[in-house]
Amino acid sequence: MDKIIQIADRIYANSFNQALRDKLTARVVNGCQRIKAPRKQGWDESDVVLITYADQFSASNEKTLKTFGRFYNDYLASAFPLVHFLPFYPWTSDDGFSVKDYHQVSPDYGDWCDINILKHSTRLMFDFVCNHMSAESEWFKGYLNHDPEYQDFFIAVDPDVDLSAVTRPRALPLLTPFTFANGETKLVWTTFSADQVDLNFANPNVMLAMVDVLIHYLEQGADYIRLDAVGFMWKTPGTSCIHLENTHLLVKLFRAIADKVAPGTIIVTETNVPHKDNVSYLGNGDDEAHMVYQFPLPPLVLHAIRTQSVSVLKKWASVLPSKGDGRTTWFNFLASHDGIGLNPLRGIIGEQEILALVEMLETDGAKVNWKNNPDGTRSPYELNVTYMDALTPPDCDDNERLARFVLAHALLLTFPGVPAIYIQSVLGSRNDYQGVERLGYNRAINRQKYREAEIERLIAQPENLRARTLETLTQLIAVRQRHRAFHPDSEFSINEKCHGVLEIIRGNAQEGKITALFNFTDRPQSLSLEQGQYNELICGEFINGKAITLGPWQCLWLS
Repeated sequence: MDKIIQIADRIYANSFNQALRDKLTARVVNGCQRIKAPRKQGWDESDVVLITYADQFSASNEKTLKTFGRFYNDYLASAFPLVHFLPFYPWTSDDGFSVKDYHQVSPDYGDWCDINILKHSTRLMFDFVCNHMSAESEWFKGYLNHDPEYQDFFIAVDPDVDLSAVTRPRALPLLTPFTFANGETKLVWTTFSADQVDLNFANPNVMLAMVDVLIHYLEQGADYIRLDAVGFMWKTPGTSCIHLENTHLLVKLFRAIADKVAPGTIIVTETNVPHKDNVSYLGNGDDEAHMVYQFPLPPLVLHAIRTQSVSVLKKWASVLPSKGDGRTTWFNFLASHDGIGLNPLRGIIGEQEILALVEMLETDGAKVNWKNNPDGTRSPYELNVTYMDALTPPDCDDNERLARFVLAHALLLTFPGVPAIYIQSVLGSRNDYQGVERLGYNRAINRQKYREAEIERLIAQPENLRARTLETLTQLIAVRQRHRAFHPDSEFSINEKCHGVLEIIRGNAQEGKITALFNFTDRPQSLSLEQGQYNELICGEFINGKAITLGPWQCLWLS
C-alpha cells in the first residue's frame, strides 16, 4: 500500500492530501477483501489470445455473449485459452470505445453473469477505456449540469490556449463545443472524436473513480487488463500531451493496484506509436506494463510479403532481446479491430516507402485513415483492410491467398511474446465493403458481424476459404502449444538466410530448439542446413541431409 500511495503522491504532489489517501486506501483494501480467485502467474507457450467483439455472433432470441460462448466452445476453445473482449459496456459510437457506463455490460450482449459463465471455459482480457468516455455518459451529463460530483471531470479549454504542439491521432478537431446547463458554451478536449470526451486525470477524484473501474473489472474476473489509448491520459498545454511523465505514473499506479488486489493480473498497454515510445511503457521491468503491443510487427510483416524482401523486418527484429526475463514480454498481433497502424513504421523505413506501401494497398482496395500534423500537413495513420486482403493482390487465387496468410501467422506464432489473433483472421474474412457503406467509416471494413448459423454453414464446407483458414490456424496453434521452445521468454535469434528467406531459431538444446524457415517470395528457394535428421512439425515429416527446398510462401518448423 505504501508503494501505491507514493505513486499517487508523485502524480498529485501537494494536492494529494490525507483525505484522498484514505479514500484510495479504502478502495484497495476493499478490493483485496472481495477478490479471492487466483490467477495464472506469468505466461507460457500455451497462451494464445483471441481478439473479438462480444456481439461477434448472434442468434435469434438470445444475448450475444451466450451465442459467443457456444461458438467458442464448439470451434475455438482448444486453440485460444484467452479471449480478449473488446469493450462490452453500454456505448454510443466507435463500436464500443465511447463508453457510457464502465460498470455495466451492454444489455444487448448480456450481463455480468454471462461473463462469469464464460470464465468457466476461458481466461478473459477486458478493455479499460481509460482516456475518454461517451459524451452521453452520466458522468459527462453531470459535468455539463454543474453537478459537484463531476466538477472538473473533463477538460474545458480557453480558445486562446496554444495547443499546436499536441499530437493528433485523427484528422478531427481536438476541441468540441458543448453547451452547459447555464447556457454557456465551452470547448472541451476530445482527442478521438466529438463523442469521446477525455477524462481529466489532473483531478484526483477522476483517478479514484477510475480505480473503482479497474478494481471492478478485476473483481469480475479479468486476467488481462488492456489500457486503451493510454498514452494520451495526461494533458499539459504547450507539450505534445502524449507519453508525459504523469501518464507513465498513472500506468504504474494501475499496475501496483492490480498487483496488490489480484496478483497475476497482466497489464497490457495499447500505444500505436513508434517503437521507442511504445517500449517505454515496460518501465523498469516490474513496475509498469507487463506487455506492450508489438505495433511494428503487422506493417513490417505486410511490407515483407508485399515487397518479397525480409531485410527491413530482419533488421528491426535483430534488436529485440535474445531472451525474455519473465517480467515483461510482447503482445504480438497482425490484425485488430482497428487498421494496420503506420506510425510504428516511422523511423524504421522512410516516408516515401510508407507512402508507396499505402498507394499499393489503396490500389488493391484498402481504405486509409489520415492524421493531422502540427505543421498543417497530413500523413497516413492506418490502413483499413482485413489482413487476408492486405497480404495478397486481388487477382490471386485462394491457394496463394491462404499460403501468404499462413506464412504471416506462422511467423506471428514463432516470435517471442504472447500471440493474439483477431476473429476476422481466424475466420478468413475478406474486406467488408458493404459494412463500410452501411456504417460510413473505414474501420468497418474489418469489423463484420455474423449470424451464428451462417458462419457455421460456411466453415462446414471444407473447400471454403474460411474453413481452410480456421482449420490451418488451429493446427498451427496446436503445434506451438506443444513445444517449450515457443515459450514467450525462450531464446530467440533471427537471420536472413538468402534474399526473401528468414530464419528464426527459438529455444536451446536443453529446452528444445526449433529452427523456423520462412520463404517470403513467390518462387522456390534452396537452402543448406546442418547435417542431420529433422522433424518438420507442421506437416509431421522427417527431413534427412543438408539440402532443402522451400516452396513459394512456405514455412517450416524444424526440430
